[in-house]
Amino acid sequence: MKYKVLCSDLDGTLLSTKSDVSDFTISEINRIKSKLRVVLVSARMPRGMNYLQRRLGIEDQPLISYNGALVVDNEKTIASTEIDIQLLKEIYSLAEKHSIGLGLYSGDEWYVEENTERVRKEIRYTQTTPVFRSTEESLDDWKERNVGAHKIMLMGTANKANAITPELSEHFSDHLNIYRSNDTLIEIAPKEVSKLTAIKLLLEKDETMEDVISFGDNYNDIEMLQHSGLGVAVGNAREEVKAIANAITLPNTEHGVADYIQRHLVF
Repeated sequence: MKYKVLCSDLDGTLLSTKSDVSDFTISEINRIKSKLRVVLVSARMPRGMNYLQRRLGIEDQPLISYNGALVVDNEKTIASTEIDIQLLKEIYSLAEKHSIGLGLYSGDEWYVEENTERVRKEIRYTQTTPVFRSTEESLDDWKERNVGAHKIMLMGTANKANAITPELSEHFSDHLNIYRSNDTLIEIAPKEVSKLTAIKLLLEKDETMEDVISFGDNYNDIEMLQHSGLGVAVGNAREEVKAIANAITLPNTEHGVADYIQRHLVF
């Protein structure tokens, strides 16, 4: 089957390092990009994806950021779903109780209180820089501007993350997706959106999810892979992701997405 849209997760999937794509990947995307649309799909903010679009030569394509909470096409917002200020304040209160740091994201805005090692890693990996200020100041500013969050990042030790996760689920799971991206990080996003819902917004009238080939590695990619015409897991993907994938390619560090494209997408 000739697919019309290729959607790929970034971290742990398309990226062969923590922050960049390989020359092999660039070459393969350049080979196919005139034959199908290539859409980057990530939990990152747009600014952390734009440089990769430039590297791949697909700046003219839309991108799906914040796991689907913000969909942008050439700086035009296609869809935006935010966490409102009241929920933000409640989450902040709970984070304070557990002494867990908060990162607030909206569009290309990113606010944190302290320059921790986790924040420095995020800066290196995504080539973005936050504004350092108190969470209270950020929330007051957003309330005045009527701005909500596309994503909240909770950053603490593994023990603190373990302690707060059940409380987050108990109080907020009806309204929010609470996603443990690793032992020390918890990502929170609006419940009504996902990578899948965002991809559907970008399909042409005559297209369905059967026209999509997608690549991923983590829990937040499962729905996208399951509903694509072909869902491909990279070799380093979580076992639960591999179990639902139609195919498995090499790990991201071995350029798994590019390898699969080279071997299977022939035009």
